[in-house]
Amino acid sequence: MSKKIAFKTLGCRLNQFETDALLTDFYKAGYEIVGFNDRADVYVINTCTVTNQGDHKSRTAINQAVRKRGGSLVVVTGCMATSQKAYLEGRDDINYVVENPCKSRILQLVEAHFRGVIIQPESLPHDLFDFTTAEKSFHTRSMIKIQDGCDNFCSYCIVPYVRGRAVSRPVNDVLRHITEVTALGFKEVVLTGVNISRYDYNGTGFEKLIEKILALQGNFRLRISSLEPDGIGDHFADLFSHEKLCPHLHLCLQSGSDRILEKMKRTNTVRDYYAVIDRLLARHPLFNLTTDVIVGFPGETDSDFEETCRVVKDIGFSHVHTFKFSVRKGTKAEKMPDQIGENVKKQRSEIIRNISEENRKKYYTRFIGEKQTVLVEKVTRQGLARGYGEHYLPVEFRSGRTEHNYFAQVQVRAVVSGGKHLVLRGCIVCRDN
Repeated sequence: MSKKIAFKTLGCRLNQFETDALLTDFYKAGYEIVGFNDRADVYVINTCTVTNQGDHKSRTAINQAVRKRGGSLVVVTGCMATSQKAYLEGRDDINYVVENPCKSRILQLVEAHFRGVIIQPESLPHDLFDFTTAEKSFHTRSMIKIQDGCDNFCSYCIVPYVRGRAVSRPVNDVLRHITEVTALGFKEVVLTGVNISRYDYNGTGFEKLIEKILALQGNFRLRISSLEPDGIGDHFADLFSHEKLCPHLHLCLQSGSDRILEKMKRTNTVRDYYAVIDRLLARHPLFNLTTDVIVGFPGETDSDFEETCRVVKDIGFSHVHTFKFSVRKGTKAEKMPDQIGENVKKQRSEIIRNISEENRKKYYTRFIGEKQTVLVEKVTRQGLARGYGEHYLPVEFRSGRTEHNYFAQVQVRAVVSGGKHLVLRGCIVCRDN
């Protein structure tokens, strides 16, 4: 009887990419993939430690696995495996703590364990990019890791300490990987990394890499995950004229106050940020912009916060991922004076979320009467096909088909409530067979 394995992934798309690769490794080795709430022989928790909330969710997932442990193997990996390694290794209910550079070797570690051989994770080969092409995935789209690590050392951020210095994946490896996943049937690929706008491999920068990807053959579209505004050149906005490149960016803002950006050790000003935005919107008026905002950074005054609110309203982000500032041990912000109280952080967070929701309603309404090319991800029992259009907005329509993973052109008729979120509802114009 085959062994069963369950995965839990917290945090960023980079973690999602790495979990999908591990999932494929174990599937090819004959393991049965089960849900994290099910009984399994192996539990792998891919953790996040960017915020206190990430820590909390990671610890909850670990504790959930160890409660079912019995004779099961518990493997903890991801960023918490570096930031809190001593604590995790000190627990007697976790079998292995595997830091990010060794993450791709977890199958080797587990297989050795079941043969009675105990391997120290540190002795495994270190390779940030040696991940299997994901044939099995928890997602319709395929993540493509092009870069890891960061050299910016923002004063609030622990990522450079847990992911290391910036390193870029070889160009040919990226192109080969995309060719492989599209041949497997994935119709959307998402470039991911820690600081992907700083991609540079032997003189090939981020924009040039995108050009090479867009030149690849195949019926797929390309999406860019979260990135920083620095490192984006004047030519970048022109790339979105290509039909394969999705007109959406999650472009990190963090604050609308230059004073706070300087304290954060960010490498851009608000004016720099607007320059990127203006170039994008001048060429593509319906371009979808989403962002991150940190509220309650040490020393953030009411005036600083009002500046952030003004910028968020002015740009009209369709979604703002709002973080309450979390003290990360070892960062410069940990010891900064004028720490902000939790009640103030909570109030400011709620204000930003309300602005974001108003922005969302206005932006979604602009698509009534427009067409969206939807990648269908699922079909409900009621016969509604659901997926995302090229602008990364959720769309639903009646398709008359039960399968998924195909493109359909849909004309938007209305904006409706889809539970907690808004959804574009439309009717099908044509479909890609």
